[in-house]
Amino acid sequence: MLRNRFQDIMQHLRFDDRSTRSDRAKTDKWKTTILGTVNKIRREIPQSARHTDRNEFTTQVFSTTAATLTAYAAKRKKTVYILSSMHSVVQTDNTTKRKPNTVTLYNTTKCGVDVMDQMVREYTVCRGTRRWPVAVFYNMIDMAALNAHVLYQACTGTQERRVDFLVELARELANSHMAGKKARKEQLLRTQPSTPSPGKRATCQVKHKCKNNHATVRCVHCYRYTCGKCRLQIPWQCQDCE
Repeated sequence: MLRNRFQDIMQHLRFDDRSTRSDRAKTDKWKTTILGTVNKIRREIPQSARHTDRNEFTTQVFSTTAATLTAYAAKRKKTVYILSSMHSVVQTDNTTKRKPNTVTLYNTTKCGVDVMDQMVREYTVCRGTRRWPVAVFYNMIDMAALNAHVLYQACTGTQERRVDFLVELARELANSHMAGKKARKEQLLRTQPSTPSPGKRATCQVKHKCKNNHATVRCVHCYRYTCGKCRLQIPWQCQDCE
């Protein structure tokens, strides 16, 4: 990524703490600003700005030395709140909707986030939960899978349906996990003695043609206890390892 492009993106990413915002503005060489929507239930919204019944296409502006809040009535009972630290003066256009420049700039720069949210919700792993760490983990998986698909197409130059890519990605991740789990299980089996303790018999672990028969000999390949019904003739091995 070019340095100028990176600086242009970073100008709209940092959310400063209120107590240190003025100090950071003095030392910030990139002049970082914020621009985004604010929910009307936030306590930072003034009471005079929380009117639900406004005239259509009207604008109300609240400003401080650090930021400007724009309350724009897109519909009669629908007000949009835009918080910006890059606009000291809010101006409206001459169209019928009389949109302020803060709303216009937000609409032109919001498409990336909205498109990502729409694509993430189309194929998601999210499930209902009351634990916020689990919800964050689900969101991280969704975004990682989407980024993997974008990078795969950019690096290989091939166009592949996202659903097919996600299925193949899940299969590869599951196969690597199952292979590691199987290897650990086999290693644990081979650390055990080849025959049960004297006077004891183990239960058949293959159960290919039996119903919990007893066994005293292990398969030479998978090292599982195998009874007489589930073994091959020579050498002594289970029918799954044929």
